Amino acid sequence: MEDFFRNFSNIGTLATDAIMRIIPALICITVHELAHGFTAYKLGDTTAKDMGRLTLNPIRHIDPLGLLMMLIVRFGWAKPVPVNMYNFKHPKWYMAITAIAGPVSNILLAIIFMFIMGLVITPLGGSVVYYHGMPFPDFETAGAGEIIYRILEFAMFLNLALAVFNMLPIPPLDGSKVLAAFLPDKIYIKWIRLERYGMVVILALMAMQLFLGVAIFSGFIIHSALSIRNGLNVFFEFGYMLING
Repeated sequence: MEDFFRNFSNIGTLATDAIMRIIPALICITVHELAHGFTAYKLGDTTAKDMGRLTLNPIRHIDPLGLLMMLIVRFGWAKPVPVNMYNFKHPKWYMAITAIAGPVSNILLAIIFMFIMGLVITPLGGSVVYYHGMPFPDFETAGAGEIIYRILEFAMFLNLALAVFNMLPIPPLDGSKVLAAFLPDKIYIKWIRLERYGMVVILALMAMQLFLGVAIFSGFIIHSALSIRNGLNVFFEFGYMLING
């Protein structure tokens, strides 16, 4: 079995890489959208529940293009959970709370993955080396252990990147809804109408990276995610200490 995983890890094909990425991506988007829907439900809007979106079934949440972007550039989007803000007692503020629930869920999930990484690195055959005071994994031989660890690591990072991406104040991303809660009503209505154009801007920025090599947009997101990841190392070390004393 070990030889199978070793050969699997050495194939080096795009298909292999996709297999290692797609499961974490599905977990990220499912938790993110479920957090939106569940929060809206608790605040008085049953739209997501009525449409069968309060589920852990990732198929219900997949946006094919958004999933593809998550696999290629490490951030993307899911099919938005339907929310009717007029079912809320306080529409603007409850909408903001519903919006921020998605990124918060991804950060919490990243913390869980970081803790698990600390717990399992030694049982998986790895060790920890420190560079400038920061812990990094070290596997002497490629095999099943490293593959499992790298999947956990990718899941952790993808959650952070998804949280950062969605908190950008660009309609229709979650950050724009949080920002909108602080706007006067007249400006709020105009701001919400920008959602139809915001996705065009996002796709244009992604196209600049994919076809022109201009990675300012993704560079900011990845750098921010890495900074948050460094701040979460305490959870990794906590898990590592529980196993290694």
